[in-house]
Amino acid sequence: MTTHKLLEEKPLQTLTGVNFYMTPLLFHAFFRNFVTECTLLKKMTHIEIKKVETKKDLKKFIDFHYELYKGSPYDVPNLFMDEMSTLSKDKNAAFEFCSAEYFMAYKDGKMVGRVAAIINNRANERWEQKNVRFGWIDFIEDRDVLEALLKAVEDYGREHGMTHIVGPLGFTDMDPEGMLTYGFDRLGTMPTIYNYEYYPRFFEEIGGYEVDNRYNEYIIQIPREIPEKIKKLSEMIMKRYNLHIRKIRRSEIFGKEQMGQQLFRIINATYKDLYGFSEMTEKQIHQTVKMFEPVLDVELMTFIEDWNTPEHRVVGAGITISSLAKALQKCRRGRLFPFGWWHVLRALKWHKSEGIDLLLIGVLPEYRPKGASALIFYDLIKYYNKYNYKWAETQVEMEDNKAVQGQWDMYEHENHKRRVCWRKQI
Repeated sequence: MTTHKLLEEKPLQTLTGVNFYMTPLLFHAFFRNFVTECTLLKKMTHIEIKKVETKKDLKKFIDFHYELYKGSPYDVPNLFMDEMSTLSKDKNAAFEFCSAEYFMAYKDGKMVGRVAAIINNRANERWEQKNVRFGWIDFIEDRDVLEALLKAVEDYGREHGMTHIVGPLGFTDMDPEGMLTYGFDRLGTMPTIYNYEYYPRFFEEIGGYEVDNRYNEYIIQIPREIPEKIKKLSEMIMKRYNLHIRKIRRSEIFGKEQMGQQLFRIINATYKDLYGFSEMTEKQIHQTVKMFEPVLDVELMTFIEDWNTPEHRVVGAGITISSLAKALQKCRRGRLFPFGWWHVLRALKWHKSEGIDLLLIGVLPEYRPKGASALIFYDLIKYYNKYNYKWAETQVEMEDNKAVQGQWDMYEHENHKRRVCWRKQI
Protein backbone atom coordinates (compact mmCIF):
# COMPACT_ATOMS: atom_id res chain seq x y z
CA MET A 1 0.00 0.00 0.00
CA THR A 2 1.42 3.36 -1.02
CA THR A 3 1.61 6.06 1.64
CA HIS A 4 0.79 9.61 0.60
CA LYS A 5 3.94 11.72 0.47
CA LEU A 6 2.67 14.07 3.15
CA LEU A 7 2.15 11.15 5.53
CA GLU A 8 5.60 9.63 5.08
CA GLU A 9 8.20 10.07 7.81
CA LYS A 10 10.12 13.24 7.03
CA PRO A 11 13.67 13.99 8.14
CA LEU A 12 13.78 17.48 9.71
CA GLN A 13 17.05 19.26 10.34
CA THR A 14 17.51 21.11 13.60
CA LEU A 15 19.62 24.22 14.08
CA THR A 16 22.50 21.94 15.09
CA GLY A 17 22.27 20.13 11.78
CA VAL A 18 21.13 16.86 13.34
CA ASN A 19 18.36 15.05 11.44
CA PHE A 20 15.41 13.57 13.27
CA TYR A 21 12.32 11.83 11.90
CA MET A 22 8.72 12.97 12.39
CA THR A 23 5.90 10.46 12.35
CA PRO A 24 2.80 11.20 10.24
CA LEU A 25 0.82 12.04 13.42
CA LEU A 26 3.45 14.47 14.69
CA PHE A 27 3.77 16.01 11.24
CA HIS A 28 0.02 16.67 11.10
CA ALA A 29 0.10 18.30 14.56
CA PHE A 30 3.08 20.41 13.56
CA PHE A 31 1.43 21.47 10.31
CA ARG A 32 -1.89 22.30 12.00
CA ASN A 33 -0.17 24.44 14.67
CA PHE A 34 1.90 26.16 12.01
CA VAL A 35 -1.24 27.13 10.06
CA THR A 36 -2.97 28.30 13.26
CA GLU A 37 0.00 30.49 14.22
CA CYS A 38 0.14 31.97 10.73
CA THR A 39 -3.60 32.74 10.87
CA LEU A 40 -3.25 34.48 14.26
CA LEU A 41 -0.20 36.38 13.02
CA LYS A 42 -2.13 37.52 9.97
CA LYS A 43 -5.03 38.68 12.19
CA MET A 44 -2.73 40.66 14.44
CA THR A 45 -0.54 42.22 11.77
CA HIS A 46 -3.31 44.49 10.49
CA ILE A 47 -3.72 46.00 13.97
CA GLU A 48 -0.97 48.52 14.64
CA ILE A 49 -0.18 49.72 18.15
CA LYS A 50 1.24 53.23 18.46
CA LYS A 51 2.58 54.79 21.63
CA VAL A 52 1.47 58.30 22.55
CA GLU A 53 4.56 60.44 22.02
CA THR A 54 3.34 64.01 21.59
CA LYS A 55 0.66 66.37 22.83
CA LYS A 56 -1.11 65.90 19.50
CA ASP A 57 -1.12 62.14 20.10
CA LEU A 58 -2.54 62.66 23.59
CA LYS A 59 -5.40 64.72 22.15
CA LYS A 60 -6.20 61.86 19.76
CA PHE A 61 -6.05 59.43 22.67
CA ILE A 62 -8.60 61.48 24.63
CA ASP A 63 -10.84 62.30 21.66
CA PHE A 64 -11.26 58.62 20.77
CA HIS A 65 -13.72 58.14 23.63
CA TYR A 66 -15.94 60.95 22.35
CA GLU A 67 -15.95 59.38 18.88
CA LEU A 68 -16.71 55.86 20.11
CA TYR A 69 -19.59 56.94 22.35
CA LYS A 70 -21.01 59.66 20.14
CA GLY A 71 -24.80 59.59 20.44
CA SER A 72 -24.85 57.24 23.43
CA PRO A 73 -27.75 58.15 25.76
CA TYR A 74 -25.91 56.64 28.75
CA ASP A 75 -22.26 57.67 28.50
CA VAL A 76 -21.21 60.74 30.49
CA PRO A 77 -18.00 62.10 28.91
CA ASN A 78 -15.31 63.65 31.05
CA LEU A 79 -14.25 67.19 30.27
CA PHE A 80 -11.38 67.31 27.79
CA MET A 81 -9.37 69.70 29.95
CA ASP A 82 -9.70 67.41 32.98
CA GLU A 83 -8.50 64.42 30.94
CA MET A 84 -5.53 66.40 29.64
CA SER A 85 -4.58 67.40 33.17
CA THR A 86 -4.89 63.85 34.54
CA LEU A 87 -2.94 62.21 31.73
CA SER A 88 -0.19 64.85 31.41
CA LYS A 89 2.93 63.69 33.21
CA ASP A 90 3.96 67.26 34.07
CA LYS A 91 0.59 68.10 35.67
CA ASN A 92 -0.68 65.08 37.57
CA ALA A 93 0.84 64.81 41.07
CA ALA A 94 0.32 61.02 40.95
CA PHE A 95 3.43 60.83 38.77
CA GLU A 96 5.42 61.34 41.96
CA PHE A 97 4.96 57.59 42.47
CA CYS A 98 3.43 56.36 39.20
CA SER A 99 4.80 55.66 35.74
CA ALA A 100 2.69 55.23 32.64
CA GLU A 101 2.54 54.90 28.88
CA TYR A 102 -0.47 55.32 26.60
CA PHE A 103 -1.19 53.20 23.53
CA MET A 104 -3.48 53.62 20.52
CA ALA A 105 -4.65 50.83 18.22
CA TYR A 106 -5.04 51.40 14.47
CA LYS A 107 -6.71 49.20 11.88
CA ASP A 108 -6.57 50.03 8.18
CA GLY A 109 -5.26 53.47 9.09
CA LYS A 110 -8.14 54.26 11.45
CA MET A 111 -7.93 54.52 15.26
CA VAL A 112 -9.92 51.69 16.80
CA GLY A 113 -8.82 51.55 20.45
CA ARG A 114 -6.80 53.04 23.27
CA VAL A 115 -5.42 52.04 26.67
CA ALA A 116 -3.22 53.40 29.44
CA ALA A 117 -0.56 51.21 31.09
CA ILE A 118 0.06 52.41 34.66
CA ILE A 119 2.37 51.27 37.42
CA ASN A 120 1.47 52.66 40.85
CA ASN A 121 4.61 51.95 42.86
CA ARG A 122 3.07 53.16 46.11
CA ALA A 123 0.11 50.79 45.79
CA ASN A 124 2.35 47.89 44.77
CA GLU A 125 4.50 48.48 47.83
CA ARG A 126 1.47 48.82 50.12
CA TRP A 127 -0.14 45.59 48.89
CA GLU A 128 3.13 43.72 48.19
CA GLN A 129 2.23 43.16 44.56
CA LYS A 130 3.78 43.73 41.15
CA ASN A 131 0.81 44.95 39.15
CA VAL A 132 0.60 46.89 35.96
CA ARG A 133 -2.79 48.57 35.67
CA PHE A 134 -4.79 49.10 32.51
CA GLY A 135 -7.08 52.11 32.41
CA TRP A 136 -8.77 54.45 29.95
CA ILE A 137 -9.52 51.37 27.87
CA ASP A 138 -11.85 51.79 24.89
CA PHE A 139 -12.14 49.75 21.70
CA ILE A 140 -14.49 49.02 18.83
CA GLU A 141 -16.46 45.78 18.82
CA ASP A 142 -13.48 43.72 17.66
CA ARG A 143 -11.88 41.22 20.03
CA ASP A 144 -8.56 41.32 18.18
CA VAL A 145 -8.27 45.03 19.00
CA LEU A 146 -8.77 44.33 22.71
CA GLU A 147 -6.14 41.57 22.67
CA ALA A 148 -3.64 43.82 20.90
CA LEU A 149 -4.19 46.62 23.45
CA LEU A 150 -3.83 44.27 26.43
CA LYS A 151 -0.68 42.77 24.94
CA ALA A 152 0.84 46.27 24.82
CA VAL A 153 0.08 46.73 28.53
CA GLU A 154 1.38 43.28 29.40
CA ASP A 155 4.62 43.91 27.50
CA TYR A 156 5.05 47.24 29.28
CA GLY A 157 4.49 45.50 32.60
CA ARG A 158 7.01 42.73 31.90
CA GLU A 159 9.62 45.27 30.83
CA HIS A 160 9.27 46.86 34.28
CA GLY A 161 9.31 43.64 36.27
CA MET A 162 5.56 43.31 36.85
CA THR A 163 3.92 39.89 37.24
CA HIS A 164 0.20 40.69 36.87
CA ILE A 165 -2.10 42.96 34.89
CA VAL A 166 -5.18 44.41 36.63
CA GLY A 167 -7.92 46.86 35.76
CA PRO A 168 -9.65 48.96 34.76
CA LEU A 169 -7.92 51.19 37.31
CA GLY A 170 -6.58 54.71 37.19
CA PHE A 171 -3.52 56.19 38.82
CA THR A 172 -5.27 56.33 42.22
CA ASP A 173 -8.73 55.89 43.74
CA MET A 174 -9.52 59.46 42.70
CA ASP A 175 -9.77 58.15 39.12
CA PRO A 176 -12.68 56.07 37.76
CA GLU A 177 -12.30 52.30 38.20
CA GLY A 178 -14.15 49.09 37.44
CA MET A 179 -15.72 47.78 34.22
CA LEU A 180 -19.50 47.99 33.99
CA THR A 181 -21.11 44.51 33.85
CA TYR A 182 -24.72 45.39 34.72
CA GLY A 183 -26.72 48.57 34.22
CA PHE A 184 -25.84 49.30 30.60
CA ASP A 185 -29.21 51.01 30.16
CA ARG A 186 -28.71 53.43 33.06
CA LEU A 187 -27.29 56.94 32.81
CA GLY A 188 -23.64 57.13 33.86
CA THR A 189 -22.13 59.59 36.31
CA MET A 190 -19.21 62.00 36.16
CA PRO A 191 -16.99 60.01 38.59
CA THR A 192 -17.54 56.56 37.01
CA ILE A 193 -16.86 54.68 33.78
CA TYR A 194 -19.53 53.77 31.24
CA ASN A 195 -18.73 51.04 28.74
CA TYR A 196 -20.55 49.00 26.13
CA GLU A 197 -21.87 45.51 26.90
CA TYR A 198 -19.27 43.79 24.71
CA TYR A 199 -16.37 44.94 26.90
CA PRO A 200 -16.81 42.40 29.73
CA ARG A 201 -18.04 39.75 27.28
CA PHE A 202 -14.77 39.93 25.35
CA PHE A 203 -12.75 39.64 28.56
CA GLU A 204 -14.60 36.43 29.38
CA GLU A 205 -14.05 35.09 25.86
CA ILE A 206 -10.32 35.74 25.54
CA GLY A 207 -9.56 33.70 28.66
CA GLY A 208 -6.81 34.09 31.22
CA TYR A 209 -8.55 36.92 33.05
CA GLU A 210 -10.36 36.37 36.33
CA VAL A 211 -12.47 38.75 38.39
CA ASP A 212 -10.28 40.32 41.07
CA ASN A 213 -12.82 42.66 42.66
CA ARG A 214 -16.54 43.39 42.42
CA TYR A 215 -18.34 46.68 42.97
CA ASN A 216 -21.95 47.77 43.48
CA GLU A 217 -23.59 51.13 42.92
CA TYR A 218 -26.91 52.28 44.33
CA ILE A 219 -29.54 54.84 43.48
CA ILE A 220 -31.37 56.15 46.55
CA GLN A 221 -34.74 57.89 46.53
CA ILE A 222 -34.58 61.06 48.60
CA PRO A 223 -37.39 61.13 51.18
CA ARG A 224 -39.51 64.29 51.23
CA GLU A 225 -39.04 64.47 54.99
CA ILE A 226 -36.35 63.10 57.28
CA PRO A 227 -37.61 59.68 58.37
CA GLU A 228 -38.48 59.61 62.06
CA LYS A 229 -36.22 56.61 62.65
CA ILE A 230 -33.21 58.44 61.19
CA LYS A 231 -34.04 61.60 63.10
CA LYS A 232 -34.20 59.82 66.46
CA LEU A 233 -31.07 57.78 65.74
CA SER A 234 -29.05 60.84 64.69
CA GLU A 235 -30.10 62.91 67.70
CA MET A 236 -29.22 60.02 70.02
CA ILE A 237 -25.77 59.63 68.40
CA MET A 238 -25.00 63.35 68.71
CA LYS A 239 -26.07 63.44 72.35
CA ARG A 240 -24.38 60.20 73.42
CA TYR A 241 -21.01 60.76 71.71
CA ASN A 242 -20.92 64.57 71.69
CA LEU A 243 -20.65 64.63 67.89
CA HIS A 244 -21.68 67.79 66.04
CA ILE A 245 -22.57 68.68 62.47
CA ARG A 246 -20.54 71.48 60.96
CA LYS A 247 -21.30 73.46 57.82
CA ILE A 248 -18.43 75.44 56.33
CA ARG A 249 -17.93 78.56 54.27
CA ARG A 250 -16.24 78.35 50.89
CA SER A 251 -13.36 80.45 52.22
CA GLU A 252 -12.58 77.69 54.73
CA ILE A 253 -11.76 75.13 52.02
CA PHE A 254 -8.37 76.78 51.36
CA GLY A 255 -8.29 79.18 54.31
CA LYS A 256 -6.51 78.77 57.64
CA GLU A 257 -9.02 76.07 58.61
CA GLN A 258 -7.76 73.96 55.67
CA MET A 259 -11.03 72.00 55.51
CA GLY A 260 -10.13 70.67 52.07
CA GLN A 261 -6.92 69.15 53.38
CA GLN A 262 -8.72 67.78 56.45
CA LEU A 263 -11.25 66.08 54.18
CA PHE A 264 -8.62 64.15 52.23
CA ARG A 265 -6.71 63.17 55.34
CA ILE A 266 -9.95 61.53 56.44
CA ILE A 267 -10.21 59.87 53.02
CA ASN A 268 -6.66 58.51 53.44
CA ALA A 269 -7.61 56.99 56.80
CA THR A 270 -11.02 55.77 55.64
CA TYR A 271 -9.98 54.19 52.34
CA LYS A 272 -6.61 52.78 53.41
CA ASP A 273 -7.78 49.14 53.40
CA LEU A 274 -9.82 49.33 50.20
CA TYR A 275 -8.84 47.48 47.04
CA GLY A 276 -5.77 48.94 45.35
CA PHE A 277 -5.75 52.13 47.42
CA SER A 278 -2.58 54.18 47.79
CA GLU A 279 -2.30 56.99 50.31
CA MET A 280 -2.51 60.46 48.81
CA THR A 281 0.51 62.71 49.19
CA GLU A 282 0.20 66.32 50.40
CA LYS A 283 0.85 67.52 46.85
CA GLN A 284 -1.90 65.23 45.55
CA ILE A 285 -4.30 66.41 48.23
CA HIS A 286 -3.66 70.06 47.37
CA GLN A 287 -4.13 69.35 43.67
CA THR A 288 -7.34 67.35 44.19
CA VAL A 289 -8.89 70.02 46.44
CA LYS A 290 -8.06 72.63 43.82
CA MET A 291 -9.64 70.45 41.11
CA PHE A 292 -12.85 69.86 43.10
CA GLU A 293 -13.23 73.42 44.41
CA PRO A 294 -15.08 74.86 41.36
CA VAL A 295 -17.85 72.24 41.55
CA LEU A 296 -18.36 72.24 45.33
CA ASP A 297 -21.50 73.63 46.92
CA VAL A 298 -21.00 74.15 50.66
CA GLU A 299 -24.68 73.50 51.36
CA LEU A 300 -24.23 70.02 49.92
CA MET A 301 -21.19 69.31 52.11
CA THR A 302 -21.25 68.15 55.72
CA PHE A 303 -18.48 67.71 58.28
CA ILE A 304 -18.77 65.81 61.55
CA GLU A 305 -16.76 67.02 64.58
CA ASP A 306 -15.94 65.36 67.88
CA TRP A 307 -16.40 67.97 70.59
CA ASN A 308 -14.79 65.73 73.17
CA THR A 309 -11.49 66.94 71.75
CA PRO A 310 -10.17 70.48 72.43
CA GLU A 311 -9.71 71.20 68.73
CA HIS A 312 -13.14 69.80 67.74
CA ARG A 313 -11.51 67.15 65.61
CA VAL A 314 -13.07 66.48 62.18
CA VAL A 315 -13.96 62.76 62.15
CA GLY A 316 -16.17 62.45 59.09
CA ALA A 317 -17.30 64.24 55.95
CA GLY A 318 -19.74 63.95 53.10
CA ILE A 319 -19.06 65.74 49.81
CA THR A 320 -21.95 65.63 47.38
CA ILE A 321 -22.63 67.61 44.21
CA SER A 322 -25.48 68.22 41.84
CA SER A 323 -25.41 65.53 39.15
CA LEU A 324 -23.59 66.82 36.09
CA ALA A 325 -24.45 63.82 33.91
CA LYS A 326 -26.88 65.51 31.54
CA ALA A 327 -24.92 68.76 31.53
CA LEU A 328 -21.71 66.98 30.49
CA GLN A 329 -23.56 65.15 27.73
CA LYS A 330 -24.24 68.58 26.24
CA CYS A 331 -20.55 69.49 26.24
CA ARG A 332 -19.58 68.66 22.67
CA ARG A 333 -16.53 66.37 22.70
CA GLY A 334 -15.94 67.24 26.34
CA ARG A 335 -15.44 70.95 25.67
CA LEU A 336 -17.03 73.67 27.77
CA PHE A 337 -17.16 76.01 24.77
CA PRO A 338 -19.07 77.26 22.97
CA PHE A 339 -22.19 76.27 24.97
CA GLY A 340 -21.27 73.48 27.38
CA TRP A 341 -20.33 75.85 30.19
CA TRP A 342 -23.92 77.12 30.40
CA HIS A 343 -25.36 73.66 31.09
CA VAL A 344 -22.71 72.92 33.72
CA LEU A 345 -23.30 76.30 35.40
CA ARG A 346 -27.08 75.71 35.53
CA ALA A 347 -26.56 72.35 37.26
CA LEU A 348 -24.03 73.65 39.78
CA LYS A 349 -25.18 77.18 40.59
CA TRP A 350 -28.94 76.91 40.15
CA HIS A 351 -29.29 73.19 40.98
CA LYS A 352 -30.97 72.41 37.65
CA SER A 353 -30.63 68.68 38.03
CA GLU A 354 -32.84 65.93 39.40
CA GLY A 355 -30.05 64.02 41.08
CA ILE A 356 -27.13 64.16 43.47
CA ASP A 357 -23.75 62.44 43.17
CA LEU A 358 -22.44 61.17 46.50
CA LEU A 359 -18.91 62.09 45.56
CA LEU A 360 -16.88 61.29 48.69
CA ILE A 361 -18.15 59.90 51.98
CA GLY A 362 -15.64 59.17 54.72
CA VAL A 363 -15.80 58.49 58.46
CA LEU A 364 -12.77 57.57 60.56
CA PRO A 365 -12.76 53.85 61.41
CA GLU A 366 -13.15 54.34 65.17
CA TYR A 367 -16.30 56.44 64.66
CA ARG A 368 -18.12 54.09 62.29
CA PRO A 369 -19.46 51.84 65.09
CA LYS A 370 -20.89 54.97 66.71
CA GLY A 371 -23.06 55.58 63.63
CA ALA A 372 -21.38 58.86 62.66
CA SER A 373 -22.17 58.33 58.98
CA ALA A 374 -25.91 58.60 59.72
CA LEU A 375 -25.36 62.24 60.71
CA ILE A 376 -24.14 63.15 57.23
CA PHE A 377 -27.43 62.28 55.54
CA TYR A 378 -29.50 63.49 58.48
CA ASP A 379 -28.06 66.93 57.69
CA LEU A 380 -28.05 66.75 53.89
CA ILE A 381 -31.62 65.56 53.30
CA LYS A 382 -33.09 68.99 54.10
CA TYR A 383 -30.81 70.64 51.53
CA TYR A 384 -31.67 68.03 48.92
CA ASN A 385 -35.34 68.82 49.46
CA LYS A 386 -34.67 72.56 49.41
CA TYR A 387 -33.52 72.21 45.79
CA ASN A 388 -36.03 69.51 44.81
CA TYR A 389 -33.55 66.72 44.16
CA LYS A 390 -35.29 63.40 43.63
CA TRP A 391 -32.50 60.84 43.94
CA ALA A 392 -28.89 60.38 45.01
CA GLU A 393 -26.40 58.02 43.42
CA THR A 394 -23.48 56.36 45.16
CA GLN A 395 -20.09 55.80 43.60
CA VAL A 396 -18.44 52.37 43.44
CA GLU A 397 -18.67 50.36 46.66
CA MET A 398 -16.89 47.06 47.10
CA GLU A 399 -19.39 44.21 47.01
CA ASP A 400 -18.09 42.72 50.26
CA ASN A 401 -18.24 46.07 52.12
CA LYS A 402 -21.52 45.25 53.84
CA ALA A 403 -21.13 47.96 56.47
CA VAL A 404 -21.18 50.74 53.87
CA GLN A 405 -23.99 49.22 51.84
CA GLY A 406 -26.02 48.56 54.98
CA GLN A 407 -26.48 52.29 55.57
CA TRP A 408 -28.82 52.46 52.55
CA ASP A 409 -31.26 49.98 54.15
CA MET A 410 -33.01 52.89 55.88
CA TYR A 411 -33.89 54.40 52.50
CA GLU A 412 -35.67 53.25 49.36
CA HIS A 413 -32.79 52.13 47.14
CA GLU A 414 -31.81 49.97 44.17
CA ASN A 415 -28.56 48.22 43.26
CA HIS A 416 -28.71 49.47 39.67
CA LYS A 417 -25.12 49.01 38.49
CA ARG A 418 -22.33 46.49 39.02
CA ARG A 419 -18.66 46.47 38.03
CA VAL A 420 -15.58 44.29 38.14
CA CYS A 421 -11.82 44.59 38.00
CA TRP A 422 -9.96 41.89 36.09
CA ARG A 423 -6.63 40.24 36.85
CA LYS A 424 -4.23 38.03 34.90
CA GLN A 425 -0.73 36.69 35.41
CA ILE A 426 1.65 37.87 32.69
